[in-house]
Amino acid sequence: MAINAGNNLNSVAAPQKQTLDSNYIDFTASGTAGWAQQYVPDLMDKEADVFGNRTISGFLAQVGAEEAMTADQVIWSEQGRLHISVKGTLAATTSIFTVTGDMDSSSDFTAASHGVRLNDIVLVAVAGRVIRAHVTKVDGVAVTAQPYNVEHFDDDSSIGTGGTQAATMLVVGSEFKKGVNGQGSYGSGTGSSRTVKPTHKSFTNKPIIMKDVYEISGSDASQIGWVEITGEEGQSGYLWYLKAEGETRSRFTDYLEMTMMEAEKIAATSHIADAGGTNDTDYAALGTNSGTEGLFAAIEDRGNVTTGITGVNAATDLAEFDAILAEFDKQGAIEENMLFVNRASALAIDDMLASMNSYGAGGTSYGVFDNDEDMALNLGFSGFRRGSYDFYKSDFRYLNDFATRGGINERATSDAVRGVIIPAGTSSVYDQQVGSNMKRPFLHVRYRASQTDNRKMKTWVTGSVGAVTSDLDAMQVNYLSERCLVTQGANNFMLMK
Repeated sequence: MAINAGNNLNSVAAPQKQTLDSNYIDFTASGTAGWAQQYVPDLMDKEADVFGNRTISGFLAQVGAEEAMTADQVIWSEQGRLHISVKGTLAATTSIFTVTGDMDSSSDFTAASHGVRLNDIVLVAVAGRVIRAHVTKVDGVAVTAQPYNVEHFDDDSSIGTGGTQAATMLVVGSEFKKGVNGQGSYGSGTGSSRTVKPTHKSFTNKPIIMKDVYEISGSDASQIGWVEITGEEGQSGYLWYLKAEGETRSRFTDYLEMTMMEAEKIAATSHIADAGGTNDTDYAALGTNSGTEGLFAAIEDRGNVTTGITGVNAATDLAEFDAILAEFDKQGAIEENMLFVNRASALAIDDMLASMNSYGAGGTSYGVFDNDEDMALNLGFSGFRRGSYDFYKSDFRYLNDFATRGGINERATSDAVRGVIIPAGTSSVYDQQVGSNMKRPFLHVRYRASQTDNRKMKTWVTGSVGAVTSDLDAMQVNYLSERCLVTQGANNFMLMK
């Protein structure tokens, strides 16, 4: 009979008092690593939160609202400007002003329907000169406006006779001849109209479907780990799938917000528009996409973009900020606005405001500080007033976090998004679905919902874990939302790049 020792038989102590390798456990050796160690290490089972709150959602909840919709498209109308002001060219020798566009350079503006009428009093501005004139003829886009103080515009020494030049015309009133015949008509010639009709601009956006899914096998769902997890959704315990599912949910919630900010409509030249075509044959079976207009795309298309307030120096930043106010004066002049900026822009604004303090150079009076030795020095500003505008400043985590726009901005440099200025309050718009004017926030999310299905944020569970819904030995958590962003009055918004 033979007795054979196993290959991994426990070794015995050395018979002699000698310092040998076999007398000690090597904690770095692969054979004794992990839970095979003789002595259990001091286990810190609590997962460390080293990134703080990792979610970026909440921005749209602060500045806008959410509203249900039942259609595939949302259409809204925005009022046009009240007064008649157009751009064009002036032929100084003939006093003919040729209308080429409106003051906003709108692509849908028809020059022939400019609204300038016979007998109007107008201001005609060229570089370095403004002359008052009277409209004596309207022929389509050609408006003859005779100056009050000279025979023709070229008789004014400030204008000269140098052919045609860029000009702007503003209607400030009218003057008719005395008598019934002189007051009986506003003109009936070509391009002349008795009534100036109001105009509006209509904009559209459509919701997109967003989906995500988390899946775990039934075996792993019943397995306990040694790490105590925590998460933004409040989940805790030793079941690892709780953390994974919670993070999937948090990530999807962030996607809902990031998409509403970053999305863009598909151009006709994009290969996405042809459902893959010859480039992605597998994609063609999924149908077509059209994209949706996000916040940044809406501001770049219909709003304002500034490259100022970069922290060069306080005086320059202040001058650039005043240029922003001047642009707001040209637009809706909304009194209260919110500033959501990244860290560099926030500090630049703080330094700009601190420079207005007479003690700012010495660094002893920065913000609200009463020299109390027990009071922490406040080196930042949360709000301020400049001119007739109030601004409330807040850090925008999405632009700071290196895992979101912060990392993109670092690479993009001059094309980075540094912040956004959003008007507070509501706007009055005509809702074509309701058929009346309604007060709504400038920024709000529309999501698909009806009495049978609400697609604002749908979550459903399938599989055999918990409540059995199928023969799949797994749990599938599905997430879905169908939504779009409505950016009304984008001319009142400012994107900082």
